[in-house]
Amino acid sequence: MRNLTRFFAFVAWGLLPSFAAADCVVLLHGLARSETSFVVMEQVLRKQGYEVLRPGYESTEFPVTQLADQVLPAAVAACQGKGTIHFVTHSMGGILLRHYLKEAAHRPAQLGRTVMLGPPNRGSELVDELGDWAIFGMINGPAGQSLGTGPQSLPRQLPPADFPLGIIAGSQSISPVFSALIPGVDDGKVSVESTRLDGMQDHLVLPVTHTFMMNDPLVIAQVVAFLKEGRFDQSITWMDALNNAIAGSCIGADCGYGLTIEKQQEPMRQ
Repeated sequence: MRNLTRFFAFVAWGLLPSFAAADCVVLLHGLARSETSFVVMEQVLRKQGYEVLRPGYESTEFPVTQLADQVLPAAVAACQGKGTIHFVTHSMGGILLRHYLKEAAHRPAQLGRTVMLGPPNRGSELVDELGDWAIFGMINGPAGQSLGTGPQSLPRQLPPADFPLGIIAGSQSISPVFSALIPGVDDGKVSVESTRLDGMQDHLVLPVTHTFMMNDPLVIAQVVAFLKEGRFDQSITWMDALNNAIAGSCIGADCGYGLTIEKQQEPMRQ
């Protein structure tokens, strides 16, 4: 019941007017997901004044390199002329973006900030353990099989971040079997340690699970914070910001981005 109340309060907040630059945000989903996984975040970002694209791609059908070339040029082209181009990625979507941006010719002239949610930047231990299983390949395709932690895996072959990057990792799991295969704290698919990337500007650990983190109100609030300020904001609370948004007296960077989230536990900024 408490979670349902939070959800409706968050949706109500999303219907309020907001004031933000008309920049463009590309939302890039992860492995075995679709563009619909970002519907909630899209609505919030639009209310913040952003142009938003959430392209879909056949994540389990082709290698990462081919997927990146299929989806990102068109998305970047659609954002041209709409101000700064930002990216928000989930899971493998972050690897697609890293692969694409490693080529200087691919970089938008107005490249802005990027937030990665649960990215396997150092690879996934689950791929190490399960990647040789035939059923794993059937479900996850060639892209999923390339995400191991070994030195020859695709994530480990990509360069460090040389663009403004914030990373949010999850620390809760609904997959105890998978978590038993992952060392340290994890979100059920990716360890917190694996999300890290040299060159990142900020890193935040929140009590969310891998599969649904993009719909968590606190995650969305922190995405908005980083896109606006280039850093995460640990001061965001549920009631204070909600009251500000309802009153309409304080929407934007001066009062927690008009977004209000109750912390399930104190986030870890690392």
